[in-house]
Amino acid sequence: MLVENTNSSTLRLALNGQLDTLTATELDQSIQNTLTPSINTLVLDLQNLSFVSSAGLRIFAKTRKIMKSRDGKLFFTNLTPQVQKVFDIVKAVPLSEVFRNTKELDEYLALMQSNVD
Repeated sequence: MLVENTNSSTLRLALNGQLDTLTATELDQSIQNTLTPSINTLVLDLQNLSFVSSAGLRIFAKTRKIMKSRDGKLFFTNLTPQVQKVFDIVKAVPLSEVFRNTKELDEYLALMQSNVD
């Protein structure tokens, strides 16, 4: 997993390999360790994630709940076809939180910020 703070309020985690029962616990711990109070946007880049199990989906749901409790946002980018299929089948997250790539997410965030009065 690659961790990148793009600015003081945004954290990007790039996942790779498989997110299953064994690795979900590791991801959960990594999120807990890196998610500081100043982070209000968390981006999970799934470009190199080849598999996600129900344990992984539970971590995504838990993380969404954490971000929502702090009035933050969780976004998913670069879903592989395998992971996209799982998201589609189980309706894991709202489509408004899933982006094809980082550029599309950045354009969305820029638009949202330009609408702030």
